[in-house]
Amino acid sequence: MREIESHRCFGGTQLVVEHHSHTLGCDMRVAVFLPEGYAHAPVLYFLSGLTCSEQNAIQKSGAQRWCAEHGIVLVCPDTSPRGEGVADSPDYDLGQGAGFYLTATQAPWSAHFRMDAYVTTELVERIAAYTDSSARGITGHSMGGMGAIRLALANPGLYRSVSAFSPILQPLDVPWGHKAFAAYLGEDRDAWAAHDPASLVAGASERLPILVDQGDADSFLATQLHSERFLAACRAADHPVEYRLQPGYDHSYYFVSTFIGDHVAHHARYLR
Repeated sequence: MREIESHRCFGGTQLVVEHHSHTLGCDMRVAVFLPEGYAHAPVLYFLSGLTCSEQNAIQKSGAQRWCAEHGIVLVCPDTSPRGEGVADSPDYDLGQGAGFYLTATQAPWSAHFRMDAYVTTELVERIAAYTDSSARGITGHSMGGMGAIRLALANPGLYRSVSAFSPILQPLDVPWGHKAFAAYLGEDRDAWAAHDPASLVAGASERLPILVDQGDADSFLATQLHSERFLAACRAADHPVEYRLQPGYDHSYYFVSTFIGDHVAHHARYLR
């Protein structure tokens, strides 16, 4: 874990580190905020959305303030494998910057795109260098909100808490999901369902309370962020979910930064 950046921040330290990922077969950068006394602190993972890197959340969300207050390590990975030899697309919603937190089965993506295994296994092992706590929560924004809920539902016992901002709750039903799943997973819709939060709720073996914030002025709400089937599935499975549609807010980090304190407090209740 080679240190690229180090900044004093809210009484703690904001790091950006780089390492070679054996899971992804490329070098990866990760942002890690260490609050004071972090050696035994729980960990909150923040998964960013399309076009983002490890920098977006640490520069725009203000999450460090609240993680410092609650004594939580904040980990913000990149959104995809990157670098020379890694497949890419000219489209913003496919390729580098658009990993969708899954393991691709189709060429050329399958050579490197294994973001779910990276986040849930390799990254967890590497973060153990900073804290010995096994208490983990996961949150994210947009594509990353989808990833956070999906990874929490698909990996029982790994996380104690989950939340999301503006998540793609029904990727099976929207253009972003159709495009990414067809490219990365092929045309088998049964394979797609394993990455769809609305499809996973019914079979979830845990009942982790889910907090979701959406803005009702989000330009993607009607076309890409459908929530109806997900919320219906939660009701049918008696899965706890707090869904807050926030009046006047859009898809930006202005929205995320407004409510990030609520989300960190949500995670702190279960991580401490």
